Amino acid sequence: MSLFQEPTNRANGLTRDLQGRLIACEHDSRRVTRQELDGSITVVANSFQGRQLNRPNDVVVKFDGCMYFTDPWSSTAAPEQWDLSFSGVYRVTPDLGTISLLIGDFILPNGLAFSPDESVLYINDTRRGHIRAFDLMPNGTLAKQTDRVSVDLRGSEPGVPDGMKVDIEGNVYCGGAGGLWIMDPHGKKLGRIVHGAPATTNLAFGGDDWKTLYFTSRNHLGAINVKIPGVPVPPQKK
Repeated sequence: MSLFQEPTNRANGLTRDLQGRLIACEHDSRRVTRQELDGSITVVANSFQGRQLNRPNDVVVKFDGCMYFTDPWSSTAAPEQWDLSFSGVYRVTPDLGTISLLIGDFILPNGLAFSPDESVLYINDTRRGHIRAFDLMPNGTLAKQTDRVSVDLRGSEPGVPDGMKVDIEGNVYCGGAGGLWIMDPHGKKLGRIVHGAPATTNLAFGGDDWKTLYFTSRNHLGAINVKIPGVPVPPQKK
């Protein structure tokens, strides 16, 4: 094990863009950053319409290079700092020239993931205990009339929707009550990985064949071998 970066500003969601650069959602600095290949840091987004972001949480990159990230209000900030009107999901163009609020009716938008063909964007609605799904328009925005609850992950056991990834067949992997759930593209529950920790906080596919599913809780890192590979990161251009 080696130290990659310090401090991280409590970076949470991580991914890589088409060039392999690390994209991070930094809680403490309230921004999304990109680590360049020379190690320097570029700010991807830190404000919208003159207002500082709340607490960027998770990020994904589309085949065209656009970055999508969630920005929930911060439960640790003083109430006067909450900006619920700007709590939602954002899109940033590859040149960093345009940031758009795609939808803002979430209270705690969390993990997010594209379907393999990028026709659907899944978004954790953690406070409500379910995953919402939206069809994507050709211009990369959300077709809001397609907003639907994909699956409800509430239950009597600890755990809420948090962290999310998709395999190459479109199955969705997400933390929820009692462990880590696997759903088919239509939201049917296929199974659950019970790891014994109170909550699943993040997920990532890895390994040479992308068949290792890594997951974190509040205090540990676990891994499990799966039969279907995850969608590779960084994404491959079509």
